[in-house]
Amino acid sequence: MRVALSLPADPRRAAASGAPQTGRPLMDRGGPAVVVGSRAGDGALPEPVAPRPDTLFGPRGACLGGPDGPLFVADTGHHRLLIWHRLPAADQAPADWVIGQKSFRHEGRNDRGEAGAATLNVPTGVAAENGVLAVADAWNHRVLVWRSYPADHNVPADVVLGQNDFAGTAANRGGRPGADTLNWCYGVALIDGRLVVADTGNRRVLVWREVPGENGQPADLVIGQDRFDGRDENAGRAPDAAGMRWPHAVCRLGARLAVADAGNNRVMVWNAPPDANGRPCDFVLGQSDAAGVDHNGGGYWPDARVLNMPYGLAALGDTLAVADTANSRLLGWPAADLAPGAAATRLTGQPDFAAKGDNRWLPATRDSLCWPYALTARGTAQGDLAVVADTGNNRVSIWRAAP
Repeated sequence: MRVALSLPADPRRAAASGAPQTGRPLMDRGGPAVVVGSRAGDGALPEPVAPRPDTLFGPRGACLGGPDGPLFVADTGHHRLLIWHRLPAADQAPADWVIGQKSFRHEGRNDRGEAGAATLNVPTGVAAENGVLAVADAWNHRVLVWRSYPADHNVPADVVLGQNDFAGTAANRGGRPGADTLNWCYGVALIDGRLVVADTGNRRVLVWREVPGENGQPADLVIGQDRFDGRDENAGRAPDAAGMRWPHAVCRLGARLAVADAGNNRVMVWNAPPDANGRPCDFVLGQSDAAGVDHNGGGYWPDARVLNMPYGLAALGDTLAVADTANSRLLGWPAADLAPGAAATRLTGQPDFAAKGDNRWLPATRDSLCWPYALTARGTAQGDLAVVADTGNNRVSIWRAAP
């Protein structure tokens, strides 16, 4: 027997900040077009997550390599990368290839052995563009780069960053941070030929101006810290427009660059890509100003202006879409509305901006969310698609953007 939990409405929510409490949908009202991993949601309890080609365990990254695929999913809890050679056409479609394990039925960090060019230990962020695939292999403190999309099981990566070679796994190579080290790197993006990495444990974002071709190649630029050897929270200062706490994802929207700074419960926005180390952002979303850090603006209930541990973001057409992870919702800001502390105007996952709760505090349904950690987007002939790592529901859902 299933028991539905219904929490009473709190009349204080609607007046939390004067921000609007309803908005247009960010994603198609009909729910996701395709769901892989756990069942699409019929109110049943979660299924076991034993490794198979059609199961996922806490996936924290996913993206499309082109309008029709391939689909890449970081199946984080199973320490593997799953690949569908085409965009799945049906729910629970099995993956075609696996990287990181002997077979679809195996699991374990680094395939229960030593690290190598085709092993993974808590893979998270995934980015794919123009044939290049990059994976943030977070607990090996490295990023793996394939110069062409893998099309078979356990294709080894071509390049490793953050380590001298594929055998290295120490945070910051066992020493202090530098331009060529990584520490709990959770996010990765490919932007205009650049490789951008959210080096979360070092509280910084690293930029390579070209996709590296050599192992251990140093980054060209750092933001979030004044220098490559810094790793203090908020660059050792009170929170401001330059420091970071837990950067997790990066995207470009038009000329702007955005970083999800989850630990400070905000999104940092630069009106143009930074061109110098430590460049402060132009404004933030989720807080009234760059000094604010409280989740949900210091309140319990959210509204359209606040965030609670936003881990993912993407450019969905001309809209900045943000995975507001701890509020289990997706928010959207059209580019024309982006401004300091602006309220979101689009919403998916909750009935209104004042609501929160994993799966709306009910058993999972097809269109509900439970701690969505990652969000990527891709334009297609049929319109813009969003790929959501619905981590707490052990699934990845592919949505069409709402008109």
